Amino acid sequence: MDDSLFTPLAAAGLTSLTVQYDWRTDRHRLFAAREWEPDLDFARYRAEFDAETLLTPDGIYLNHRQVERLFAEHGLSGYLSTVLDLVRAGRHVGIEAYFHAGKDIRFLCHQHSRRQGVMNRRHAIMAGGIRRHAPTERELDVIVDGLNLGRAMSFKNVAAGIDFGGCKTTVQMAPLYLADLAAVGFLAYALDRCRTMTGPDMNFPTGMSDVVNAHFSASFTSGPGSPLGETGRPTAYGTFLALREAVRFREGRASLAGKSVAVMGLGAVGWHMAEHLLDAGACLYVADTDEDKVGRFLAAHAGGRTGGGSGASRGAVHAVPAARVLDLEADVLCPCAVGGILSEEAIAQLRFQYVFGPANNQLAATDQREEIRLARLLAERGILFQTEWWHNTAGVMCGAEEYLHGADASYDRLRERIERTVPARTQHNLAEAERLGITPTENAYRVCVDRIYPPSAME
Repeated sequence: MDDSLFTPLAAAGLTSLTVQYDWRTDRHRLFAAREWEPDLDFARYRAEFDAETLLTPDGIYLNHRQVERLFAEHGLSGYLSTVLDLVRAGRHVGIEAYFHAGKDIRFLCHQHSRRQGVMNRRHAIMAGGIRRHAPTERELDVIVDGLNLGRAMSFKNVAAGIDFGGCKTTVQMAPLYLADLAAVGFLAYALDRCRTMTGPDMNFPTGMSDVVNAHFSASFTSGPGSPLGETGRPTAYGTFLALREAVRFREGRASLAGKSVAVMGLGAVGWHMAEHLLDAGACLYVADTDEDKVGRFLAAHAGGRTGGGSGASRGAVHAVPAARVLDLEADVLCPCAVGGILSEEAIAQLRFQYVFGPANNQLAATDQREEIRLARLLAERGILFQTEWWHNTAGVMCGAEEYLHGADASYDRLRERIERTVPARTQHNLAEAERLGITPTENAYRVCVDRIYPPSAME
């Protein structure tokens, strides 16, 4: 097995680990514990115990130096230092880890900042999705992914004007079966311990939200049975509006008619994004690693029209292999699926005028400095790009609307907020970046860093 934070926990019969960092003092602290018995039935969470309940009279609690010795005993001091360096580099609050030994569930909540959420007067002071990774994946890669996404969520919440801090939860486990209430209950318990509002992300079924809300907690949003449905539709709509503003900024007219657009991914967001583009008169090149999705999209939109447009001329839809999308020459590249696609080598070969899409972590970077370097390379190629977390914010707006208003959540209110917020902030970001002579990505970071890390910040 690769190096793992959970190896010492499993060997010592522990359940919990906290890695905490204070960016003001550049000091980290560690804590580990045995907080429940191995046979605890998490299907009984909320019915018989809460997130605050002391679950065993035989608890074990390890302080910072004891945790360091535990990792040293397992030859993992270097690995722990690597993780701490990653937390420090991103100025994260830290990581909370919970381990279910019986089901081999390895839960990590990558917490970037609570500052945006400390005054929201709600249970959840952080917001960010929960995604599943296979147990066989390299843990350090999972941690890098989670930390990057947690940091992006802090900034995304600033961009969206949402009063939540930012985090991302990753779980290494076998596929989740919604009838397994012990597994679902454990995840709900761990998330409530972290004080997190969340929704299912990659490799978790969206129905997970409905099961959690029915049995365990109100911390999940955006399930099939929720008042607003899943977040793919509003996320696509907000990104579409941002792309129009980017075109307006560069060309003086917010029209996509006749533009050629390469859409990478036809999932919960990409499908809706492609339909918005078709209705705007764009000519599409669509790709997905699942060829059946491409076939279904072509069949559904053989005439180019989605049925929701305003009468503009529709372009054709062409299928392209997923591996060939970056080789195309088109006006717009619209990443809608996996991240990490824009490496230095890939950027050097791009033949697009715009890169604007909803996919998270489009730049192949592990930290903010590398993101800015790659964003500058895009600008040097004449490609207009802003970091996606500045404009793919409608999903978290949707989650906040549901979380704050419950059954009274309103799609009309959500749509009005998206239309009021995303285009204006995109236009302002692009204009301010041009005024300052920096990339839009750098300007977005500048705004968020000033908000999250003021000199006198007291979290």
